[in-house]
Amino acid sequence: MLVDFSQMKNCYLVCGYTDLRKGIDGLASVITSQFQLDILDESVFLFCGRRTDRFKALWFDGEGFYLLYKRYDQGKLTWPRSQTDVEKLTPKQIEWLFDGFSIYQKQKIQPAKLGVLT
Repeated sequence: MLVDFSQMKNCYLVCGYTDLRKGIDGLASVITSQFQLDILDESVFLFCGRRTDRFKALWFDGEGFYLLYKRYDQGKLTWPRSQTDVEKLTPKQIEWLFDGFSIYQKQKIQPAKLGVLT
């Protein structure tokens, strides 16, 4: 990964469909007008279009904007499609997303409690 987004203050996944033809200004406008979030607040914003084999990331590093584009050669992402939501991701969810997994993982098996098996 070029930039470790799991170390960012905030990582937001913009649900629904976003027109990925938009550039920095268009995507920043979506964040500020539709979700009333601060685009300059050490946060990264992730967008997905109708094709779920690609997404864009918008990030302001304090000096300027980065617009990153990732396209998978094989497979597709599971992207939430509620048009009015933005989800704040945990560092683990960011890792799953960049590794090609769903951000919604089933509960893991819990360790056994000592003294239960006697």
